[in-house]
Amino acid sequence: MTVATILRNKGGDVVAAGRDDRVGDTVRLLAEKRIGAVPVTDGDGQVLGILSERDVLYGLAREGAALLDRRVSEVMTAPALTVTSDTSLLAALALMTQRRIRHLPVVDGGGMIGFISIGDLVKLRIDRIEAEADAMRQYIAGN
Repeated sequence: MTVATILRNKGGDVVAAGRDDRVGDTVRLLAEKRIGAVPVTDGDGQVLGILSERDVLYGLAREGAALLDRRVSEVMTAPALTVTSDTSLLAALALMTQRRIRHLPVVDGGGMIGFISIGDLVKLRIDRIEAEADAMRQYIAGN
């Protein structure tokens, strides 16, 4: 199973920020969409970095409210770690676990085609386990 499986279920719509967007505007976007991070892209859709809740929290601890007026490119984590759509789910999960990150842009052919979270990986894994358990129960019941 690959990252493409998640994108098929989730879709490829991605909320992103531009490098020159203000941190405060991007924080409002995170809150409105109820998401924990956004990829930061240039005008051509290239992934430059990621702005996450952690980036904002650490920045606020360092700089206070002045952080909200800074450009996203000054605060984001860069470069972003990325995966391709043919990356296995276990490889993506291992990368996220080892690097202690929760979000990965999916890049194919030089452009971003999706954005996955550790929650997406866990949800798919749980769905698969539940489907296997149901199949086993049906088999045992003789259906």
